[in-house]
Amino acid sequence: MKAQPPIAASPGSPIPRFRRNDDPHWHWLEDRDDQAVTAFLDAANAECDHWFAPLEALVESLYRGHLARRELAIVGLKTPLERYTYWSETAAEADYPTWWRHPNGAPERRERLLDLETRASERHYLELGDLAISPDEQWLAWTEDSRGDEYFDLYLCQLPHGEPQLLLEGIGPELTWAEDNRTLLFTRYDATQRPASVWRLTRDSGESILVFEETDAQFWVGLGKTRSKAWLVLETASKDTSECYLIPAHAPSTPPRCVRPRENGVEYSIEHRPGHFYVLHNRQAAHFCLDVAPEAQPDAWQSLIAHREEHTLEGVDAFAWGLVITERDHHEAQVHLRVLEFDSQHEPIGEQRLPLPETPCSLALGDTPDFATRRLRLHEESFTLPPRWVEHDLDTNARRLLKSQPIHGDLPPEQIVCRRLWATSHDGERIPVSVVARADLLGRQALPTLLYGYGAYGEVLDPWFSVARLELLSRGMAFAVAHVRGGGDRGEPWYLAGKLEHKANSFSDFLAARDALVEAGLSDGEHIAAYGASAGGLLVGASVNLDPGAFCAAVLDVPFVDVLRTMENPDLPLTTAEYTEWGNPAEPAVRRRIRDYSPLDNLAALPYPPMFLQASWHDSRVPYWEPAKLYARLTELDTTHGPTLLRTDMAAGHGGASGRFKAWQDNARQDAFILWALGLAEQRLAEH
Repeated sequence: MKAQPPIAASPGSPIPRFRRNDDPHWHWLEDRDDQAVTAFLDAANAECDHWFAPLEALVESLYRGHLARRELAIVGLKTPLERYTYWSETAAEADYPTWWRHPNGAPERRERLLDLETRASERHYLELGDLAISPDEQWLAWTEDSRGDEYFDLYLCQLPHGEPQLLLEGIGPELTWAEDNRTLLFTRYDATQRPASVWRLTRDSGESILVFEETDAQFWVGLGKTRSKAWLVLETASKDTSECYLIPAHAPSTPPRCVRPRENGVEYSIEHRPGHFYVLHNRQAAHFCLDVAPEAQPDAWQSLIAHREEHTLEGVDAFAWGLVITERDHHEAQVHLRVLEFDSQHEPIGEQRLPLPETPCSLALGDTPDFATRRLRLHEESFTLPPRWVEHDLDTNARRLLKSQPIHGDLPPEQIVCRRLWATSHDGERIPVSVVARADLLGRQALPTLLYGYGAYGEVLDPWFSVARLELLSRGMAFAVAHVRGGGDRGEPWYLAGKLEHKANSFSDFLAARDALVEAGLSDGEHIAAYGASAGGLLVGASVNLDPGAFCAAVLDVPFVDVLRTMENPDLPLTTAEYTEWGNPAEPAVRRRIRDYSPLDNLAALPYPPMFLQASWHDSRVPYWEPAKLYARLTELDTTHGPTLLRTDMAAGHGGASGRFKAWQDNARQDAFILWALGLAEQRLAEH
C-alpha cells in the first residue's frame, strides 16, 4: 500500500552528517550530555518542520476546527466536602485550571485555592501531581512537576490566603493527609526513579520521617486513605504481586501493620467499612474474587463474592451502606457496576447492576468522597457519547444529569455511529474491534481508517469520546480500536494471554483486526494507518515489522521500541519493575523471545510505510533515544515508501505538552500527517 507522494523535497537528512561508523546502532544518542545529541535532534526537528510546511494550512485548520467544536471556558463539577464545596474553572484563553471553593450553602463566598495558570506563566512546563485538602479544610498541599521528568515538588498553603511554601523537591507525586490535620504522607524515589519509600511530614515542624521502605527493585509503593477515613493504606506492588499495610488515620505515627505477607503471583487490595475489611484478590482466583475480614483480623479472609469464569472483578468501593463492585464481562468486553447493600448485621439486603447508557461504553464511579451518601456520581462515555456525569439515587433509582461536555460544530455526536466487530486471530481467538465513523458513511463504502492499539499492562481501551477525532471523521475517515490481548478489555485472562511468553499474540491480534475491517467492507485496505503510543508504539512497531505492507503509514508516539536493550539495563527507570511484564533477559530463553519482537532488533530492508515518530526530551518512561534510534536506522535502510520523520519536544515528558493549547496544536500536526497518509488532506465535510 502506498501513501500519497511526498509533498515537499527534504532539505537533506541529518543522518549522513551524524553517522558514526563505529556505532552502527546509534547508541551514542543515549548520552544526553553530548552536545551532538541535541544538535541531531534539532536537525531532525528542522527536517520534520520542512516536510510539514505544505501542510501548515491543514494543521491550522484542524487546530481551529478543534477549538470551534469545544467549550473553551470550563467549569468543573462541584464536589462538596464537610465544610466547603470545591471545583475548578478554566478560562477560555487559559492553558491550566484554577481551583475554587465556597462554604457549603454560601456560593457567593467563593475563595481561590490554587491558580495553576499563573504558576505556569513562569515555566516552560507544569504538571500537577496531586492536590490534597487537610481534613479540617484549612490547609492545601500539592505536588507539581515543572520539568517534565516526573520529579515533583511539594507545596503547602494555609487557607484561604496563605502564601505557598516549598517544602520538598524531587519527590513522588502522591499525597495523603492523616486525620490529625498535621501529618502529610508522601513517596520518594530511589536512584532509578522507582517510588521506593513512604515518608510522613509534620506540618508544623517540617520534619520528614521514614515510614516504609521497599527494597525489592521490582516493587513500587503507593499510598491512600479509605473512604471511611479510618485507615491509611500503604501498598507495595510489582506487576503481579502486592502487599498492603495499614496505619490508623488518626494516629499516623503508629508503625504500619501488614495485612497479609506477599505471596508470589498474588495481588490484593483492601477497602474498609466499620467492622470489616474487604479484600479484592486473585489468590487461587485468576479473575479475582472478593473476601471479607473482621477489622480486628484483616488477614482472616472469608469469601464474599466467589471467583467466576465469565467475569473479572476489577475494583471495590466501600460506603457506609455497602459496596460498589466494578466488574468486566469477558464475552462482551464490557464493564459494569454492581451495588451490594448490607444490613447492620452485615447480611446482604439488596443487589443491583447499574444501567448502561449504551454498549459498548465506559462506566465508572465518579468523585464521590461522602462515605454515607446514597447518591452515586457516575461517569459515562463512549465513542459517540461525550463525557457526562450522572447522579444515581440508590433509594429511587432516579438519574439526574449533573454535567456533560458540550459539542459544537457541523458534526454533532448523533451523526456518528460505532460498530463492534470480532476479528479472528492466528489461534482462533476472537478479538473485539471497535470502529466509529460518520453515520452516513459507515458500512456504505470502504473508508480510509486509522487503527489504534495499546495491548499491555492489562490496560483497558474502554470507549472514549474525542473532540479532535471529529475533525478526522468529518473528512470521511473511520477510527478503529483493536482491543488486543495484553490489554484488559476482556478481563484478566485477556491480559495474561498477551504478556511474557504470549506477547506475540498482541501483534497477531492487531494485524487480524486490520484484516477484519477490510473483510467487513468497513475499511479501505489501501488506506489504513496505524497509531500507537508508549507500549502501543511497541505494538505498532512490531506489527509493521511483521507486515510492512499492511499499513499506508504509522504514527509512533513516545514508542517503546528498543525493548531488549532497555530491559537489559536495570539502571533505567521502570526496567526491573517490568520483568514480570516482558521478562528478565538475563534468562537466555527470555532474551531470545524479546529479541525476536523488539522493533529495533528486527529492522530489515523491507518496504516500510511512511512513519511519524514523536519523542520528548524529558521522558523518563520511554527515553527520547528510542524513537531517535528508530528514526536513524529506518532512514539508513532507505526502503520506506515516503518520509520517516522524527519530532522531539525538548520541553516535555512522557505525556507530551502540559498546556492544553500546545497539546492540541501537537495533536493537529499529528492528525495532518494521518490525513495526508490516508489521502484526505484536502477532504472537507460533505453536505449531508
